[in-house]
Amino acid sequence: MSSRRTAARSEGAIPDAVEAAERQARLAEQRLRAAVDALPEGIVFVDAEGRYILWNQRYAEIYHRSADLFAVGAKLEDTLRIGIARGDYPEAAGREEEWLAQRLYLMANPGTRHEQRLADGRWIMIEERKTSDGGVIGLRVDITELKQALAELSETRAFLDAVIGNMPAMLIVVDPATGRIVMANRAAAETLGYEREALVGKAYADFLTEDEAARMSAHDQAVLRLDGPAAVEEQQISHRDGAPRLLRMRKMIIRDAEGAPQHIVSVCEDITEQRRTEARIAHMARHDALTGLPNRLLFHDRLGEALLRAARGETVAVLCIDLDRFKTVNDTLGHPIGDELLKAVGRRLSNCVRAGDTVARLGGDEFAVIQQGLDSVEAAGVLAERIVEALAQPFDLHGHQVVTGASLGIALAPADGAAPEELLKKADMALYRAKSDGGGDYHFFEREMDERLQARRALELDLRRALTVGEFELYFQPLLDLAEDRITGCEALLRWRHPQKGLVLPGEFIGLAEEIGLIVPLGEWVLRRACQEAATWPNGVKVAVNLSPAQFRSRNLVQTVVSALANSGLAPSRLELEITESVLLHDNAANTKVLHELRALGVRIAMDDFGTGYSSLSYLRSFPFDKIKIDRSFVADLDEHNDALAIVKAVASLGASLGIVTTAEGVETSRQFERLRDEGCNEVQGHLVSRPCAADDLRRLLDEGRRRAFA
Repeated sequence: MSSRRTAARSEGAIPDAVEAAERQARLAEQRLRAAVDALPEGIVFVDAEGRYILWNQRYAEIYHRSADLFAVGAKLEDTLRIGIARGDYPEAAGREEEWLAQRLYLMANPGTRHEQRLADGRWIMIEERKTSDGGVIGLRVDITELKQALAELSETRAFLDAVIGNMPAMLIVVDPATGRIVMANRAAAETLGYEREALVGKAYADFLTEDEAARMSAHDQAVLRLDGPAAVEEQQISHRDGAPRLLRMRKMIIRDAEGAPQHIVSVCEDITEQRRTEARIAHMARHDALTGLPNRLLFHDRLGEALLRAARGETVAVLCIDLDRFKTVNDTLGHPIGDELLKAVGRRLSNCVRAGDTVARLGGDEFAVIQQGLDSVEAAGVLAERIVEALAQPFDLHGHQVVTGASLGIALAPADGAAPEELLKKADMALYRAKSDGGGDYHFFEREMDERLQARRALELDLRRALTVGEFELYFQPLLDLAEDRITGCEALLRWRHPQKGLVLPGEFIGLAEEIGLIVPLGEWVLRRACQEAATWPNGVKVAVNLSPAQFRSRNLVQTVVSALANSGLAPSRLELEITESVLLHDNAANTKVLHELRALGVRIAMDDFGTGYSSLSYLRSFPFDKIKIDRSFVADLDEHNDALAIVKAVASLGASLGIVTTAEGVETSRQFERLRDEGCNEVQGHLVSRPCAADDLRRLLDEGRRRAFA
């Protein structure tokens, strides 16, 4: 009985054990599933036949799958086909079977890691491993955010690479431990003449000269020792073709978290062209653009340096040089030939001086030379003679044989001055003297020149004041008509009633008035005053007024004449305007046009000093003059030179043939008077008839109605 009870107990224990084992198994499965569900990654277990065994909640969430698709025993292939049909896998579109075969192959041969893109744009990383029973355990991780971050990082890297690669500054990054380049941009490659890839991994010595590499390395080491702002330095390096390049470098250190240097970053600006441009600008600022010679600014600097040496006992000469007849070259051949002449003059001057001397162009046709280290005053004269001779030789300029010359003025330091402006001023005075003497020569400065200059300056100031305060007067010299034996006209002559000097004749101030630009307003005053005075004379008496070439250049001469006639009420036929050949010599066509306009007003036009110019006869063909005045030099020689008489006879005959009145100037003797009348002259003017007289005296003379009795 006891054995039966034992057997019964044994039989009852087996189900209990099985039940307990099952409970333990279920508990273990629950714990396993709970553990698997707790994982943040998706987990799936598939048996050897490709059927689902186990998966976690995260796996289902990743694929948005319902429970029916993940029933235990369901085949993975069927699940994939359903996903393809639903469009879960964009990569399978159009190649469904190929994609499925590839996916099943990866399942059958696990061990690799790959990525899968889902329809909603998420990216899943898949990693699968074989189990001991031939099944597969698969891991699914959502890497969408990681992919986005990597994409953004890639874009940022691409952007930075583009910025660094295309930045105009040269960028080189060096590993301080090895001294080799780990990064170089395109500007660095172009500056050095290498490909970017060819620079990476290279040391300075691999592409620079020994000296350049040593300087670059020394600069790197100096930067490593710095504990402050980046170091800036200019260094010259060589392009691959050997051309030098000048770089402005800024170097900085990139350190790790512990402060150890990781990289040396060099940002370099290629300033080669900038320096060349700066040098060109500096050269242009101190050199003449046409000739390339030093200009006035550089000349002054060098003269100042030379005068410092002169203060220590050295003699320095300043030579001011002015070309003779340069304006004629410009007027006749044009400014391009004039420019070529100036360049050729600069070259000849440079060939005349020593290496330590300076040749400069101060402006226009004015040049200057600084001659240093003179052992005698005569040495300056020797150089001046050499320059005069050199510039007197003809110039061949584009097929034109141009002959000019030069006048020079010389001042010496320290004898004539110790300041640049003072020395130049005195050399210019000497130059003025040389030109006054006819040009083609040189003069040293003399003290008397300064005195004359001061006197001239004082005269200039007085002259400007005189017109304002009314110190000018008009005198008139009568002209006697030989046929009618009466005064038929008077020439207006300007006088200056100076408060200290008394009556000043035109020869002392007209030239100065032309130089300082006062001749035009002065000429207008003469014209208006002469017309006003002539309006008070008997009706048949004319007034003659001399015109300066400067009045023609002002281009308002016709209007001035019209205004003077209108304001005075004088008939145009009673006004004679006298010009010299120089008026037609320059700008012939324009001045001839003005003369025709004046003649159209009814004004008479006379040529003064006839016979003394080069082209007097040719001008009689270009304009119908009303009168020609025979120069006083021919009248003065009538008694002693037969050629003078012949010229007077020819001019009188020419005037008669052309219907032009002829007037002889400077008649002082009865014999001259008789000869001129015998040769057919129409009028005479001179002291024999009357000296120039004031307006009141002239009116009394005209009122008497007689001509002056002859001695």
